[in-house]
Amino acid sequence: MLVELSVSHWTGRKLDKRASKDVTSQNYAADGVANVNKKLLGDCAELIAVQKFVANARNSHYSMTMPWSDTGLRLLPTTQYFKYNEQMTALRTEFDRLVELFLSAYDWEIMQAQTKLGDLFIRDDYPSVESLRSKFAFRLNYIPLPDAGDWRINIQNEAIDELRTHYETYYQTQLGQAMNDVWRRTYDALSRMSERLDYGDHEQKKIFRDSLVDNVAEMIDLLRVCNVTNSTQMAAMADNLEEALRGVTPDALREDAYLRRETKKSIDDAIKALPSLDM
Repeated sequence: MLVELSVSHWTGRKLDKRASKDVTSQNYAADGVANVNKKLLGDCAELIAVQKFVANARNSHYSMTMPWSDTGLRLLPTTQYFKYNEQMTALRTEFDRLVELFLSAYDWEIMQAQTKLGDLFIRDDYPSVESLRSKFAFRLNYIPLPDAGDWRINIQNEAIDELRTHYETYYQTQLGQAMNDVWRRTYDALSRMSERLDYGDHEQKKIFRDSLVDNVAEMIDLLRVCNVTNSTQMAAMADNLEEALRGVTPDALREDAYLRRETKKSIDDAIKALPSLDM
């Protein structure tokens, strides 16, 4: 299916035209070459928490889906739906909680902003709480993925055939790009692991986090779930990586030079087996 995530939030920033004009005038510059953008609430912790959360929510959305179109639609494998929906529903609940915390602190933060902004403070810059609430939204839309025969318009057969051919080409192109995205993510995770494991017994140890192994393990699941074309190459890659990581832990990699060499070799072999993606 296709899924669309739409998250909106108040930025808390505003262009101050008067201050911008003052800056250009004081520096003998032409009008319009400099802008003064005010942070209306300064470093408001509650608003910053919302903004950071939105970025993390989008990252979660991207990590569990595959690219599809330039309009923001992403491809969601059916087998991934329940996990995706559960996670995104939890994120929406947390988003709503953080927004309410911010709105509760909003009036107090306006009072503090008068001191922070000095002469830049303009009360009319601040919307009411009711108006501000409408600027926050977290929406998910699920759309069935149409097939080439899903034309619901009454036109001549010749035109239908032409449209069907056009969509089949588009469909295959988008699927190819979605699969390539999974391969690129796999390449990034494997390359990172290979680079971090590349040191000998008497060389300076490279520091890596436990997530080094977890990231590749997550890619194994993604290779299986996102194999929407039933690629035997992708299935084999998942099997090979699962075997390569069997019994492997971050601590063992740090302490056991032999395991580190063998794991790196397996990872390097996997990288060589990846399809050519001009990487």
